[in-house]
Amino acid sequence: QVQLVESGGGLVQAGGSLRLSCAATERVFRFNAMGWYRRSPGKQRELVAGITSGGSTNYADSVKGRFTISRDNAKNTVYLQMNSLKPEDTAVYYCNRLNLATIANWGQGTQVTVSS
Repeated sequence: QVQLVESGGGLVQAGGSLRLSCAATERVFRFNAMGWYRRSPGKQRELVAGITSGGSTNYADSVKGRFTISRDNAKNTVYLQMNSLKPEDTAVYYCNRLNLATIANWGQGTQVTVSS
């Protein structure tokens, strides 16, 4: 069952911007803290940003000040605005719940490639 669908990735030059979207089922999204994760080649998946159901946010140090997470509760959608992109941001980006104990089925992710 498809529960999460990420989109918005692409190829961008360093310094550029992208906006990622993640459409979730209501069951996955409603009342749950959500996060954006990424997996770079040869590395484990890491959390880059999280947002509670009430809108409180937190960020990994590596993206703080450049990325902004937001959510639209009416649309069951979470967004990631990425500015001042760097080559090291290249990864497949995924969204999911923040609570790993109730993690949903992973979506296919969206590829972000930042060229130098």
